[in-house]
Amino acid sequence: MVTWFSIVFAFVIMQRLFELLIAKRNGRHMVKLGGFEVGGAHYKYIVLLHAAFFAALFLEVFVRGHESMTPYGAPFALFCVAQGLRVWVLLSLGKFWNTRIYVLPGSAPVTGGPYRFMRHPNYVVVALELFTLPLAFGAWLTALLFTALNALVLRVRIRAEEQALIEVTAYAEAMGGRERFLPTLKK
Repeated sequence: MVTWFSIVFAFVIMQRLFELLIAKRNGRHMVKLGGFEVGGAHYKYIVLLHAAFFAALFLEVFVRGHESMTPYGAPFALFCVAQGLRVWVLLSLGKFWNTRIYVLPGSAPVTGGPYRFMRHPNYVVVALELFTLPLAFGAWLTALLFTALNALVLRVRIRAEEQALIEVTAYAEAMGGRERFLPTLKK
């Protein structure tokens, strides 16, 4: 039976697979330009986190018998907003967007789009999705557990990303006045 959950779940899985293709293409492009990957050692944990998230979401929704429910309005609306923000991030970063961390020495940091307001809008999108998608279908354990796990992984990832960007680009100067996750409206 086709349900809201099956449609949304399939959409997000397809979206992630498409993003992996974009990331692979963008990674090759960055390497051609002289870029390189950093923080590769923790990438497997990010992949594991997201794979486990989808498995847990699927299981919790079905164990609770919520697979045929209409999604709760507020969390589902926030999830939809996150999808719009995701597209904005992808378009703003262009060839610089990736699921891995690539840096291109001497390149100008992206400061347009949502990056005008904060340093890490993509991670805000991911955090919103990991919290709101499960809540939309009553899977609150998945929402809480994976929000906490994501925060732990992001502590490592953001440290590696920012350190690499500071070392080889003008990241500190370009992004210094912006918060990591909260919008800064000055400038």
